[in-house]
Amino acid sequence: MVDQEKKTGFIMCVCTGKCPGFSKMDIWDFINRVRVELPVEYGFIHPQLCEEDGDRFLNDFLRPGRKYLIGACAPNMQKKMFRDAFKQANLDIEKDLIPLDIRDMTTDEAVKAVQKKLDEIENREGGKKVDG
Repeated sequence: MVDQEKKTGFIMCVCTGKCPGFSKMDIWDFINRVRVELPVEYGFIHPQLCEEDGDRFLNDFLRPGRKYLIGACAPNMQKKMFRDAFKQANLDIEKDLIPLDIRDMTTDEAVKAVQKKLDEIENREGGKKVDG
């Protein structure tokens, strides 16, 4: 059994589902594999976190004391777009957001990228140094 602390949550943003960056991926197979195969608290898809309803969702959903792994666009764009929502939730975007660019990946590549990021988080929180 995993320790008493909550695992990292995983949110996938698909940029309306029409972004060509996700054309090689079966997003439904991907999110189900993340939810079932990987050590995450939850996994789900939001259609477009950078829109106003995405802001409202994040404002309602984010909680202090949690880490949020978001698979979406470039990490610098995620930090820019989600900065206000994380601040409003009293979260430090540099520590509590784990942005992961999963565009232009196949389903298998994206699952492996999420697993690698989760391993890095576990190693970092366990006090081990992670290269990269």
